[in-house]
Amino acid sequence: MGKDDQPGSTLPRRQLGRALEAREGAGFTLERAAQLMEMGKISVGRIEKGQNDKVKLRDVEAFGKLYGLGAEQIEELKVLAQQTPTKSWWQASRNLIMPGFNTYLGLESGASQLAMYQPLVIPGLLQVADYARAIERPYLPNDTQEDIERRVALRLRRAAILTRRSNPVRGEFVVHEGVLHTIVGSRDVMAAQHRHMADMSTRPNVTVRILPFTAGFPGDCVPVLPYIILDFPVYGPGGRSEPPVVYAENNTGVMFFEDEDDVKRYRRIHETILGAALEGQPSRDLLRQVARRYEQ
Repeated sequence: MGKDDQPGSTLPRRQLGRALEAREGAGFTLERAAQLMEMGKISVGRIEKGQNDKVKLRDVEAFGKLYGLGAEQIEELKVLAQQTPTKSWWQASRNLIMPGFNTYLGLESGASQLAMYQPLVIPGLLQVADYARAIERPYLPNDTQEDIERRVALRLRRAAILTRRSNPVRGEFVVHEGVLHTIVGSRDVMAAQHRHMADMSTRPNVTVRILPFTAGFPGDCVPVLPYIILDFPVYGPGGRSEPPVVYAENNTGVMFFEDEDDVKRYRRIHETILGAALEGQPSRDLLRQVARRYEQ
């Protein structure tokens, strides 16, 4: 597990941390809050950033009272604090996950909507087993076959967020046309993969759109690396929502963008790419057409 990863249920920890940032509204500096709580400045900062694996309930109550929060809100924070030690299903495979991705999985599992652009490979949530297996093998040559199969199983299990009966995640996938013509595994694998994407796009909560070669670089922007914009559901009696996050990765690591301006910038980029992409039905038709070519 990478140093940037946070174990356990990432989303509840972030919600708790952000809620405890109420100190600014109460007029306390970080230093003053730490002094009054008889805690170190770093410790208080970690709580606010949602980086602590566990937060004591008595500390939650003390923070709440210090910041003048109501009893109902303090109880809500206690519920969040009790969720933080929960072990997520992917934790058993964390040694197989690239640094930073463990934190992403915690956010993905709590998201209500994902909007992503992938110009290089089929998005992980849409991959069939043979495609995932072919992707994993060349990049991790020291893994055993068992390691590869466990990683493939992890990818397939993640995809359940799109197909579960209760509150499936809404997924908006934009894939560059070049990905359709980059053979991974074999022609048979590619045919099955494209048919799977086309089938998934018929689900009411899933949209798959293809950015065609003819679109060039939409909006005259520079080439865009893969990204995922995560939005979260409303929670609590106050109808609050966890702020959105952008996850981006490249060959050397991953990045998380939480600043409002950064998120807005990625939303603008996404809207620009969407504006140049084929609509849903033409994208589905193209996927099935390319699949037939691979079968010839």
